[in-house]
Amino acid sequence: MIMTRFMIAGTHSGCGKTTVTCAILQALKNRGLDVASFKCGPDYIDPMFHSRVIGTAAYNLDGFFCGKDTLNFLLYQNGRDVSVMEGVMGFFDGVGQTASSHQLALDTETPVVLVIDCKGMSASIGAVMKGFLTYRTPHNIAGVIFNRLPESLVDMAKAFCTEMQVTYFGRFPTAKECTVESRHLGLVTADEIQGLKETIQRLAALAEEHLLIDELLQTGKCAEISTFTPPVIPYRSTICPKIAVARDKAFCFYYEDNLNLLREMGCEILPFSPLTDRAFPDGVSGLLLGGGYPELYAKELAANESMRSDIRAAIAACLPTIAECGGFLYLHQTLETPDGEIYPMVGAIDGHGFCTEKLRRFGYVYLTAEDDNLLCERGEIIPAHEFHYWDSDSCGDGFTARKASNGLTYPCVHARESLYAGFPHLYFYANPKIAEHFVRKCEAYTPI
Repeated sequence: MIMTRFMIAGTHSGCGKTTVTCAILQALKNRGLDVASFKCGPDYIDPMFHSRVIGTAAYNLDGFFCGKDTLNFLLYQNGRDVSVMEGVMGFFDGVGQTASSHQLALDTETPVVLVIDCKGMSASIGAVMKGFLTYRTPHNIAGVIFNRLPESLVDMAKAFCTEMQVTYFGRFPTAKECTVESRHLGLVTADEIQGLKETIQRLAALAEEHLLIDELLQTGKCAEISTFTPPVIPYRSTICPKIAVARDKAFCFYYEDNLNLLREMGCEILPFSPLTDRAFPDGVSGLLLGGGYPELYAKELAANESMRSDIRAAIAACLPTIAECGGFLYLHQTLETPDGEIYPMVGAIDGHGFCTEKLRRFGYVYLTAEDDNLLCERGEIIPAHEFHYWDSDSCGDGFTARKASNGLTYPCVHARESLYAGFPHLYFYANPKIAEHFVRKCEAYTPI
């Protein structure tokens, strides 16, 4: 089976692959194509940016969480007319080899377009190309986009491509007026989103002018999707439990595949806003509080006393609840804002969330359960991911985390029969049984 797709990968973080990816996605959308984007790895920001600003269907593909069969199943299930993957870090970087863009390209048999930042180089561009094309094979690199390449060096870049038998897919010029800054605060208001849309349209115009998009599409059309065995869905509910999912500006980090798997298991997803809704939804049997930016909206969250009270009462009544990172901070007694103000939160966790001004945890972890809990039994292991600048004086001890990169261990997560609340983010397709545990607990809960 043919599925038109290609990966935009980079030589290193900051080489311009995100800018190039956004430009190409918007250009394809402008051509009237139905486009899906996939981020390699656990990043929430890029898929959110792609979906809200560009309007693509956006997902993650993560080789740490999923094996080859599941990766190809998710690619097939979520793909569109054209599917564009954006790599992570440098092309060969990852935990061992499992979570690299390179391994994902091999596992999904996807052609790769390598972005090289040419600023400050001329003939050395050839050395970079030679290194990436010979360092490890197979690599699936079909061609190169030369970012920030002066027009005067185009002939040289084309000659390198001819010599090394890869395709010249064009150059992307320096465009300071079209720079996409950090998206941490870039999706806050409608006006800011509109400004970003205008910036991306300018990038798309540059892509149409300077990149060989027709050749990109032709390369992608030749890619056959790998055969795969779909993952087993371990359970399907017959009573359709309703799951309340916090979705607003404060809580916006969700893997769409997690929500889709819950739907596949028979659940109904009910979005609500802890920021603006005055009351918690009636008749629900479960709660998801995802990550996001509660620290930026602590004043508004604190002002919504009726919502805080409702959620506190629901958790006290043993409503099955998963609260990750920002959602976990929201359950604290108090939360500190970036300017040092302290506001009351839900109060289901006896603790204080505070700013550290540096990244506290980053990377993949294995969580080992200390006791039976909402998601698994004692001794079971769940893969997860952490990325947070805020910290807590009450991180929990329901699981022991072991970092995949260096083996460092530490306690984390408040875990009991009706609660998972901690900094680590979960990906249900890594082990669908954790979703099954959650759904079964939701089924057994009697809505108040």
